[in-house]
Amino acid sequence: MQNQKYVDAVVVGAGFAGLYMLHKLRESNLNAVVYEAGTDVGGVWYWNLYPGAKCDIDSIYYCYTFSEELYKKWNWTSKYPKQEEILNYLNFVADELDLRKDIQFNTQVLGATFDEEHNIWNVQLKNGEIVKAKYFISAVGCLSATNIPKIEGFDQFEGEAYHTGKWPREGVDLTNKRVGVIGTGSSGVQTIPEVAKVASQLTVFQRTAQYVLPANNYDYTQEFINESKEKFEETRKLLHYSPSGSAIIPRNKSALEDTAEEREAVFEEAWKIGGFQMTTTYYDLMVNEQANEYVSEFIRKKIKNIVKDPVTAEALTPNYMYGVKRLTLGTDYYETYNRPNVRLVNLRKTPIEKISAKGIKTTTEEIELDVLIFATGYDGMTGPLLRMDIKGRNGVSLNEKWENGGKVRTFLGLATKDFPNFFMITGPESPSVLVVMPIAIEQHVDWIVDCINYMEKQNIDAIEPSKDAEEAWSKHNREIAEMTLYTKGDSWYTGANIEGKPRSFLIYLGGFDNYRKKCDAVAASGYEEFQLYSSIREI
Repeated sequence: MQNQKYVDAVVVGAGFAGLYMLHKLRESNLNAVVYEAGTDVGGVWYWNLYPGAKCDIDSIYYCYTFSEELYKKWNWTSKYPKQEEILNYLNFVADELDLRKDIQFNTQVLGATFDEEHNIWNVQLKNGEIVKAKYFISAVGCLSATNIPKIEGFDQFEGEAYHTGKWPREGVDLTNKRVGVIGTGSSGVQTIPEVAKVASQLTVFQRTAQYVLPANNYDYTQEFINESKEKFEETRKLLHYSPSGSAIIPRNKSALEDTAEEREAVFEEAWKIGGFQMTTTYYDLMVNEQANEYVSEFIRKKIKNIVKDPVTAEALTPNYMYGVKRLTLGTDYYETYNRPNVRLVNLRKTPIEKISAKGIKTTTEEIELDVLIFATGYDGMTGPLLRMDIKGRNGVSLNEKWENGGKVRTFLGLATKDFPNFFMITGPESPSVLVVMPIAIEQHVDWIVDCINYMEKQNIDAIEPSKDAEEAWSKHNREIAEMTLYTKGDSWYTGANIEGKPRSFLIYLGGFDNYRKKCDAVAASGYEEFQLYSSIREI
């Protein structure tokens, strides 16, 4: 007979979201357990051990702000922290808050089924255990379901093969190896320059060129660290109530208002500063096609000036609009293609036919490799959720309701109808990945815990969005997205990186500040846009 136990809440994942969720549930005196597939805390920062892995958000913002004490106790070393430093930070938080005692590691959640008779979730673990919980909370994030494209012959390769998102903890020695990297998204852009430094030959297989902005990372001075800590309250307010959940505020000026010479100077200054400074140059880069073309052309010229070989430069030059794919930050990314041991294979012209025992066979040649690295990203937004078998009312799965991602419907990205007491942290149709994630996480977790506390005080057994509220929110989400340029490109934002996945844009673009106001209004109304049940009866 399967073992069973009961807790108030089950949380899936021990990254930024899961750790804070556990902390807040414990503050509310609720019995909660976190299940984590890894051997320790960290979430994506536990798994992403590939060469060059780092965050592209300022470290003083990419952290928790719910506790001034925690904020001031930790010292970041550089603007863009490396994976190791972020993982050390999350371990520090887990230790400071004594969180590990309520986290079960090496434990995968296979699925969960809602018991309508008792308003309880039956959560199934891979080890065969069934856990009963009133609340089932996903903290799996938006980018944790790794994607390896289906390429013929994968099992035939005699060398070593790795995905950047599942890098061996013991590391990989690439010294003097013939290495192939498939993919030039964010993880590829970070990995490629590092591999090029040690490999005897690096071959990059690129399907789509990227707009890579220079990171221009630098170490923090002690003076800057001290000043940042002194500004804690000011920083927290800025992040939590800004349109993007960050300190990046675009100038209130259209790119069309400046002359060509003025725009060039503005873009040039942003390029020198580095990071996502380019996004602050004009407010209309992602809503006006002409404004977008100005910045797109500026970066295209930069690429062609940096990369010496004109054929390689042309292949590295994007022919789509700036920003419709996730922007990436790089360190010597374009310069790396000037190295004699680095070669770019343009898959638009010579596609991969298959993976062979010795390497990769394209339509024109076979390239022998010792190591193959898949920097092919993730099944984003819905992938982490749909890979669990989550079943709501009448035994209908989330896959069935959302038509495998083709018809996603949520309310605020926090909940979805017919799945009572199921909450998603940074779920589809919330601001999620276009906001500084720890800030979005804090807002979501705070809202979820406030909702749960309301339910407990009012003796409410179950809560779920009404059909009208869900339909209205999803429609609003789509309408706002269509007002921008984001929907005019193929990217993991829209699911285009996954073969056969339906296209949809599942990020709320109405502004984090406006999103917060909507969430607060829903709570203040007593959750009028939700259906509340007590002892099966609707309130």
